[in-house]
Amino acid sequence: MRPALTLATLSLLACNSLAQPAAAPNVEVTFDKPEHFRDASLDSNGYPRGADAYVMKELSAYLVKLGQRYLAPGQSLRIDIRDIDLAGQYEPWRANAYSVRIMRDVTWPSIDLHYALSQPGQGVSQADAHVSDKFYLQRPGRRADSDRLYAEKAMLQAWFRKQFSVQHQTSGF
Repeated sequence: MRPALTLATLSLLACNSLAQPAAAPNVEVTFDKPEHFRDASLDSNGYPRGADAYVMKELSAYLVKLGQRYLAPGQSLRIDIRDIDLAGQYEPWRANAYSVRIMRDVTWPSIDLHYALSQPGQGVSQADAHVSDKFYLQRPGRRADSDRLYAEKAMLQAWFRKQFSVQHQTSGF
């Protein structure tokens, strides 16, 4: 025989079924004066300064993807990218000088940024960060990856995991 459902039990069940699922993490990426970035153009025609649309679009999409992976539900992260120096460099004295980036140990990728992380019911934590990867040429899988921004994405993933996955684990979510 089934126990009778009381009005309180029905009310509790109704509230649980109407409860909103936790909001997905949100990442917003902006670029502060990309025309002044040190070296953020993959498609250069004579080595222009600044960032090209491909680089900004790819890095933005990748950071949003990292946020979905590492941030807790309901957290919001705003990243303001202030400078980019892509891995490698163009060497004007070489044949095809502006279509091939030469990767060397001394031309590692770096990104300067400011971030602000917030979550419901808590204040905002924010900081400036200089993200770089001096050992980008030694990363496993680098040679097999055809992504033109592989080094930058691997660097950002390592930073993101270190910076935000600990907060995710300790935040109680």
